[in-house]
Amino acid sequence: MKKVILLISACLLSIGHTFAQSKQVTIKAGTIVPMQSVNTVLARDVEEGQTVDFRVSQDIYVNDCCAIPRGTLVKGKVTEARKSSLAGTKGRLGINISGLTLANGDQIFFSNTDVRLSGKNRTPLAVVTGLLLWPCIFIPGTKAVMPAGYEVQGTVASTVNVTTE
Repeated sequence: MKKVILLISACLLSIGHTFAQSKQVTIKAGTIVPMQSVNTVLARDVEEGQTVDFRVSQDIYVNDCCAIPRGTLVKGKVTEARKSSLAGTKGRLGINISGLTLANGDQIFFSNTDVRLSGKNRTPLAVVTGLLLWPCIFIPGTKAVMPAGYEVQGTVASTVNVTTE
């Protein structure tokens, strides 16, 4: 009987200790959140409005508490996707990262966190060589590519309180 009571007491203490670990911290506006793209994204393969995944690349600590854990998934939205085309026109890729949602449901919004990538413009080369050799007008510009692991920094838009575990 003593063992059962001791076991129940230990369980209740550990549950109370678990709840005591959670506390609220304040993430200040302007805090930098480093992220990396999860997959390689080519402008020709995505459409505007599609989502692209990023992950937080390092823990963000506030008052010795991990406010944003490394590996937190962040969703970006494609705002521009233009593939390279004939006559040397370059590809363009634009992605907006508006914020992230923590595992407990707390949201953190970013300000001006846009990714803008473009290929090289080969229009002059295509036009000049096209004047000499007609088929050269079909030289395309280079593709817009965001490789996996591409680093982006998000800036917290406004001061926010979050619950840590």
